[in-house]
Amino acid sequence: MGELAKREKVLRMSVEQPLWRALRGYRILTLLYAIGLFISAYDEFARPWAAIAYFAVLTVWTFATLPKVANAAACTRRFLAADLTLALVGILLTRFADSTAHIESGSPTLPSIWTAGSVLAFAIKGGWRWAAFASTLVAVANLVHRGSPTRDTVHAVILVWVASIAIGYVVEVARASERTLARALEIEAATRERERLARDIHDSVLQVLAMVQRRGAVIGGEAAELGRLAGEQEVALRTLVSGGLTPVSRVSEDAAEGALVRAVDEETDDDGPLDLRGLLAPYAGSRVNLAEPGAPVVLPPAAARELAAAVGAALDNVRKHAGEQARAWILVEDEPDAVIVTVRDDGPGIPEGRLAQAEGEGRLGVALSIRGRLRDIGGSAELISVPGQGTEVELKVPKQMSRGTR
Repeated sequence: MGELAKREKVLRMSVEQPLWRALRGYRILTLLYAIGLFISAYDEFARPWAAIAYFAVLTVWTFATLPKVANAAACTRRFLAADLTLALVGILLTRFADSTAHIESGSPTLPSIWTAGSVLAFAIKGGWRWAAFASTLVAVANLVHRGSPTRDTVHAVILVWVASIAIGYVVEVARASERTLARALEIEAATRERERLARDIHDSVLQVLAMVQRRGAVIGGEAAELGRLAGEQEVALRTLVSGGLTPVSRVSEDAAEGALVRAVDEETDDDGPLDLRGLLAPYAGSRVNLAEPGAPVVLPPAAARELAAAVGAALDNVRKHAGEQARAWILVEDEPDAVIVTVRDDGPGIPEGRLAQAEGEGRLGVALSIRGRLRDIGGSAELISVPGQGTEVELKVPKQMSRGTR
């Protein structure tokens, strides 16, 4: 219903409809103008009865066909052909109804500027090509009527030709813009619906699967296997509701064994911001729990990738130093001024001075893979570890600083 309402709104906003309404008014006003010109020069006509007969037909036709110029659907090709024919007949009939002296003095044709309404109908209906075709026929008819091209005739012909083609071109551009707008509204509606479903799933199904996973690990036995399967389904579902923003082209061979980390090899578009949730979703597993907001966590591409890579490095450290059976938790917080990702594990922790010793020995996993990555994008990384109580790594990227990262 929401998408239909948006599409109907686009139709109501159509640029064509005001043009059709204006054309209806134009046809009526120009009909009255043409009749007024005839009445004012009645005495100069050689055969006024022919003109009267033509204006009678033109009046009936103009009012009877007003519904035909209400919209593009009603304005058929058959109507356009008949309408233009009536205008051309009026132009050529002028030499028969009017006197030669009156014509040579520069008098207008019988339909006068009513003819332009026929040409404009072609323009609004079919664009500038249709307008060029109709205006060319009118130009030929005017030249035949005059016998030889005069300055006033050439000016009038060029004016109708240029104006009709310009209006036809504007209509074509407007139609293309409306199609683009309609498509954009459809995408917006689909995105909003996907985000709503993602929030609902996040608040219900994913939490239940995470609870089953935790309880199964505590109970053990067959329940542990059920918990592992629930964890895998949670990962798959979490990736799905993230919208498939990050294509995962490689998953670690240890996934079936319940390994902590899943490697990601993504190729994404550098032109627009990325949703961090899509980059972190592949890291979740039976032993890695991912908690994220229900709404997109948007960062510039470079900042999002570096932050996700830093999370991957932190999980690698968990797997290497805490063991394959260690559990880890990833918490994503989207604050007004920064994005904070916390990686915590239940391993034995890091002995005091161990990090400094590792750097002295040339093992710079934390220094370069984590702190170095965050420093390059204007962020920071803090590591807190208590022996026997696990390790916590807090990665923080200020939004203001990350906007300039490309």
